[in-house]
Amino acid sequence: MAQGKTAALASDDRQPDREAAGGRDILLSAALNAFATQGFHGTSMRDIATRAGMSISATYYYFPSKADLLRHIMVSVTEDLIADLEAARDAAGDDPAARLAAIVRAHVRLHTERQMESFVGNSELRSLSAADHATVIALRDRVSTIFKDVVADGRQRGVFDCPHPAEATIAVVTMCTSVAGWYRLDGQHSPQTIADRYAALALRLVGCSAA
Repeated sequence: MAQGKTAALASDDRQPDREAAGGRDILLSAALNAFATQGFHGTSMRDIATRAGMSISATYYYFPSKADLLRHIMVSVTEDLIADLEAARDAAGDDPAARLAAIVRAHVRLHTERQMESFVGNSELRSLSAADHATVIALRDRVSTIFKDVVADGRQRGVFDCPHPAEATIAVVTMCTSVAGWYRLDGQHSPQTIADRYAALALRLVGCSAA
């Protein structure tokens, strides 16, 4: 009887956390906030559990380590960025200038709408394991390729006068990514205004005759 009672108590201790609605999302949000404010190495699983209002056992039920949490955050936001960029490019039609403007706007919007994820993704890249680092870099290369292909198409068709396309592409992607580091929700300009201005800047960088 005592053994059965002990087992029941242990089960009761775990079940509320495991079955809480959106428990996994709550844990990811807590981890994201902890990584953004304390840094990956300054954060423990206990810190994350406390922020999430969960027991330590529940955090390990969802994710085996804080490294898994960091990988999930970085991979998820980058995969969503790729999807947004591809959708924006395809919706913009065949014109290279319209396509470049569209993917710049999409890039900037994501980095304002999901600023904390983008910030952690940039600041904690060094904290990933070798395997996770390779995974995230491969995803980021896909982001760069979307921009490179649009710029190359624009040059080939004479829409862009860009003698240094590789450097221009890096400059465009870098300036879009940097928005996550300085954007403020209560700032002077809306995300859409910033996105529009960055689109215009990008077109000038690649020597677009219509810019």
